Amino acid sequence: MGRASAWTKSPRRVHTALNMAVAARDTEVLSMVEQALRHNEVTLAFQPVVEARRPGNVAFYEGLIRIFDATGRIIPAKEFIDHVEAHEVGRLIDAVALEHGLRALSEAPSIRLSINMSARSMGYLRWMETLERGLAKDPTIADRLILEITESSAMTVPELVGAFMADMQRRNIAFALDDFGAGYTSFRYLREFKFDILKIDAQFCHDVSRNPDNQALLRAMQIISKQFETLTVAEGIETQPEADWLAAAGIDCIQGYLYGVPTIKAPWRIRDRIAG
Repeated sequence: MGRASAWTKSPRRVHTALNMAVAARDTEVLSMVEQALRHNEVTLAFQPVVEARRPGNVAFYEGLIRIFDATGRIIPAKEFIDHVEAHEVGRLIDAVALEHGLRALSEAPSIRLSINMSARSMGYLRWMETLERGLAKDPTIADRLILEITESSAMTVPELVGAFMADMQRRNIAFALDDFGAGYTSFRYLREFKFDILKIDAQFCHDVSRNPDNQALLRAMQIISKQFETLTVAEGIETQPEADWLAAAGIDCIQGYLYGVPTIKAPWRIRDRIAG
């Protein structure tokens, strides 16, 4: 009992131990990402976003950053992005994701593609230079590029995000607010940002066909989106009843495993081979 009792009576020691464990984990993940970037072990996985009422039509694809670890395993962004967000490595990840996304848009002139970015990457030299090179190389890219910013990231520097978006939108680049509803977006900022797309967080879409609370929230979000003339995308859809309810409720697009898992093999190339 002595050792257990000592820990129980010393919350500061427990807190310190947890902090050390978190710091060690952050360092480990940071090192893994740095290694992947150094050896160019980075790629995009593509997931379709389909029209809710015509799911055979792909509205656009989302390009999701992936890295390979030392064993060759594919590591999704959710496993590392929070650990690198506040570091320059996070900016480099955004720049590399944009590089891969612009290359895909250049190679496939029939697609639209969304790429994630952090508000911290606005004005980051390599990211901006990458964008300018891509736009100069292919003038059609601006019309087909969507930049996704999470709600939590946008709220860190809302004034800067608004100005950055306005500048990019003048060049025909669209913006999506990712994970809408997951944070604490001020409706004043939502009005001023003028996002083109609202991507509704998956927690509100789960089991929506049977969950009256989620149904009420989805209807409210749909009303908001129509007021601000934004396209709505429901995220994380896995079942047909969910998709049917969302389509009937007027949600514009759907994204989730029901219609396609993220894949590092470009889906449009597979479709072209089948069509050929």
